[in-house]
Amino acid sequence: MLSKVIIGTRGSELALWQAHYVESIFKAKNIEVEIKIISTQGDEIQHLSFDKMEGKGFFTKEIEAALLNKSIDLAVHSHKDLETTNPQGLEIAAVSYRENPSDVLLILPHAYDATQTLGLKKGAVIGTSSARRKTQLLAFRPDCSTLDLRGNVPTRIQKLKNQQYDAILLAAAGLNRLSISTEGLIVKELSPKEFIPAPAQGVLGLQIRTEDIALKDWLQQNFHHQDVAQCIEEEREVLRNLDGGCQLPLGSYCYFENNQFTLQISLGISENEVLRLEKTSDSPKGLAHQILEALKKND
Repeated sequence: MLSKVIIGTRGSELALWQAHYVESIFKAKNIEVEIKIISTQGDEIQHLSFDKMEGKGFFTKEIEAALLNKSIDLAVHSHKDLETTNPQGLEIAAVSYRENPSDVLLILPHAYDATQTLGLKKGAVIGTSSARRKTQLLAFRPDCSTLDLRGNVPTRIQKLKNQQYDAILLAAAGLNRLSISTEGLIVKELSPKEFIPAPAQGVLGLQIRTEDIALKDWLQQNFHHQDVAQCIEEEREVLRNLDGGCQLPLGSYCYFENNQFTLQISLGISENEVLRLEKTSDSPKGLAHQILEALKKND
């Protein structure tokens, strides 16, 4: 029987929202929770875009180390930040519901042009540090340019309001979960079927020690969303086989519609050119394999 759980998380507003959301699930079952904030490499290095940083797991390694040394019991991650292979002794015990997986353009009014693709004026400067977002954006609008954008969600929005950019790209999930005001900005949500999100975008991954069977069973019964897990497994399987992380310009999105599952990917092959592939089946299982086989034929 669980009596107390120590949750490890990053200290950003969004990470804390996520940790408190998980905390509320435990507290509803009268389980005591302690939240421990852990600083990661991704939090400390703010002057480089992700594609210029060495290694992988920029937002997870220190938290995973705390799990392994047993200073925490459970790590709450944005699932898209996780490496595709767990460190030995750790596993993802449960995943959350999926918040809106879309990316969102926040645009200063002077830079908005409804007649142009994505609603951006000609030659607009967009803030993002994501290789995936950069390549897809420039594929749609090669006349635009990008500048690196780091920091938590409120900081990024303030940089836009300070007119360091004409627009910025963010995940809708973060905006929704934090209920951040976008007053004075044009908000353009980009369809995830057209502007492909990161694998597992909008999903939380709950990581534990493999040996903690009781905690795993509790999470499976009280938190886990199996339908979401099936779809993001295919999204992340593509990433796993391409040996990628934050540096890889890959979008991967699996969804259920019209009684079928569809997996779409967008892979950057140059600064402003992407390869797009799509496969459909009655079951999500195996869609990643079909996509990977199609990628081989495109080599």
